[in-house]
Formats: sequence, structure tokens, C-alpha cells
Amino acid sequence: MRAALGQAARGLGRTSPNPSVGCVVVREGEIVGRGFHPKAGEPHAEVFALREAAERARGATAYVTLEPCSHFGRTPPCADALIAAGVRRVVVAALDPNPRVAGRGVRKLREADIEVSVGVLQDEAARQQAGFRSLITRARPWTVLKYAMTLDGTIATRSGDSRWVSSEEARTLVHRWRDELDAVAVGAQTVLTDDPQLTTRGVPGGRDARRVVFDRRGRVPAAARTLGPGSVLVTSAQTDPRPFEAYGTTVIAHEDLPGALRALGELDIASVLLEGGPVLAGAFLEADLVDEVRVFVAPKLLGAGQSPLGGPLHDFMAQARELQGVRTETVGHDVLIRGFLHPLPTVSTLTPEEIQTI
Repeated sequence: MRAALGQAARGLGRTSPNPSVGCVVVREGEIVGRGFHPKAGEPHAEVFALREAAERARGATAYVTLEPCSHFGRTPPCADALIAAGVRRVVVAALDPNPRVAGRGVRKLREADIEVSVGVLQDEAARQQAGFRSLITRARPWTVLKYAMTLDGTIATRSGDSRWVSSEEARTLVHRWRDELDAVAVGAQTVLTDDPQLTTRGVPGGRDARRVVFDRRGRVPAAARTLGPGSVLVTSAQTDPRPFEAYGTTVIAHEDLPGALRALGELDIASVLLEGGPVLAGAFLEADLVDEVRVFVAPKLLGAGQSPLGGPLHDFMAQARELQGVRTETVGHDVLIRGFLHPLPTVSTLTPEEIQTI
């Protein structure tokens, strides 16, 4: 299953609104077929793995990171492909939350006398599929808040200088995240101050995430580098969209963040990396729309400087939001802290006992 997860990682950031899925076919202890879903509308992971395995798939075990689909969409059902290939056993990491599948793929395989196991490395698979699961269950993207701060909790000097808080290794990792997530978002002040390109650099085969600018008052210039073809401006109904659309920017008019996120989901954006400043971070946190947090802590002391969060303001420590599923690692000289403010979108509403009786 870890090999299948490795295959799925190759599709991250490229498959929305579909999930990134990987599959390997194993026969007599040897992987004889590998596959991943490269893009919506193209064959699913199981099809590629079965093609590579060819006749060796008969009697083999298929490991797949998401329950095989059982319905006709843009492509035929993968459950049917596994049955036709003659596999003996299918090991599934996580059930599909899509009501059109949701156990039906497992049921179809078992009805064909194929042995099915569910739940192997389920949490790891759910993390890879967080964006897809969020779109299916909540109709909005999975949001990841990222920032880098000094040991005494500042992201920039009083003058706004922030280059660089984090190490080169940390910045390289952020570019990989831009490659893996669908969109990267900043606020108006970030564009007015820095006008960043928000591109993916130094990642072999990398692609640029869609750029999203939150600017309620329409202050950013239409010709900003951050905007342009493929980008999205989230603003109010009072902003004239025509100058921005002339540069290829998609304009979304929404007065509240939940509505704006749902609109991004309608654009097939399943995951968003929030990179833009304390005001935007504070607004998302106050609206309870931050799902995951990734913070680099640099071994530096700055003294007076800018806080990473512009709000909300609380009087008691008991009001602090506590991360769940916390993981830490060293990146260069920095410490990366990762955790969740919301649980991963539903892996399955079924108990282990119910899964076995599908």
C-alpha cells in the first residue's frame, strides 16, 4: 500500500475535482503493475496498473488507495476492470465518500468472489485525498494555512522585511506544496506590497498552482503579476470585474468567506494553500475555515515585529485552538509543525463491522 500511495503522490495537484489515486498489482511478492490517475477524464489508477500487469494480473492482489469506482463517469468502472482482469484479492486503503460509490465498489468486487480488505493505511490515504473529500462532503476546498515565524513569534520586522525568516530548505518545501495543492492564496496587502509571482520553482516537473487573491475592496491593480490568466480574484459585488477579466483573471463576487470557498470549489479547486499575511490568516481563522496548519519556526530572535495572525482576539488561553494529529520535523535549521484544526473529511461513516458486511 505504501507503494500505491507513492504512485498516488505523482498525481497530486493535477486531478481535481477527482482524487489522486494510486494502485499496484502484486503477484508472488513482486509488483507487476503500477499506475496513478494523472488527470480528470483520463483512465484511473487501476486501469494503468492492470495494463502494465497484463496477464500477470490474473490471480494477483491489487492494492489501491481509494475504493474502486462502480459507476460510469468519464471512464468505465474500475471495479469492472479488476473483475475482468481476474485479480484474486483487492486491498483498499479508504472507502470513497462519494455517494455514487460509498461501498458499492467493494460490494461489486465481493459479489464477484474477490476477497476485499479495507482500511490499510487509511489515514495516510485520507491525507492525500483531503481536497477531494472536502469537495464531496463540504462543497469547499481543503484549506492549509502556512507561515514561517521566528522563535519569538514574528513573521517580519516592523518595517515589513521578511526575507528570509525561514531556511532555503523550508522555502523549497513550500514550492513543492504549491506543486501539490490546487491553489495558493494571498490577500490584497501582500499583492500591493510585494506583488509575488507565487510560481513553483525548483521542483522537477512542477506546475504552478492557481493564484487566488482575496481583495474585498478591489484595491489591487488588474495588471498585477499575481493576477492574469488562470488566476482568481475574490472581491465584492461593488468591484468592476471587466478590467481584471481583460487580463484573464476569473472574478468571484462574494461578501463572505464561506461563500467564496464554495465558489472556488465550483471552479474545481479542491485545496488551497493560504500564504498571504496576517489579515487573511486571521480572517480565515475567525471564520473557522482553516483545516490544516503548517508552520515553520526559525531559530531566530527578532524582538518587536509583526504577528502571524491579525485576529481573532481572545482574553483567555482556554480560547486557543489546539491542533490535532500534530507532527514535527526538522527542515534545514527550522522546525516544521503540522496539525489539523478540523478532522480529515469523512473516510467512512461505516464501522469496521459494517464494512465487512458490505
